[in-house]
Amino acid sequence: MQQHIKIVAILHIILGGLGVLGALIAMLVFGGLASLARIGNLGDLDAQVGSFALGAIGLVVTVIILIVSLPGLIGGIGLLSFQPWARILIIIVSVFDLPMFPFHTALGIYGLWALLSNEGTALFNRPQPMYVPPSPPRV
Repeated sequence: MQQHIKIVAILHIILGGLGVLGALIAMLVFGGLASLARIGNLGDLDAQVGSFALGAIGLVVTVIILIVSLPGLIGGIGLLSFQPWARILIIIVSVFDLPMFPFHTALGIYGLWALLSNEGTALFNRPQPMYVPPSPPRV
């Protein structure tokens, strides 16, 4: 089961990374279009409004893509080291992945199967080492 959880983590890192890359591309495309709309018509009010609208749309698209992609990326990184918070985060991300057919649906089902199984749950229920303060030096 340990191997399945690592596969889920790697797939979430890949999809999250692709999402972040998509957000950067959207930012560049809309920023470039906004600047092109303004280049030839510096004094034209319509060009300024269009440039602002393109920039605003690009900002909204970029932020939405980042909001959707970053939790999977961060959770996947945490899942590689079997962090309990990452398990909870990836379970939530997997539930939200289910309606996004076909790749996200398959990843959501696979992630839920691996993380909610008895063996997968046991991997994250390891006892945490207790902190033992150092004893004072003997004189």
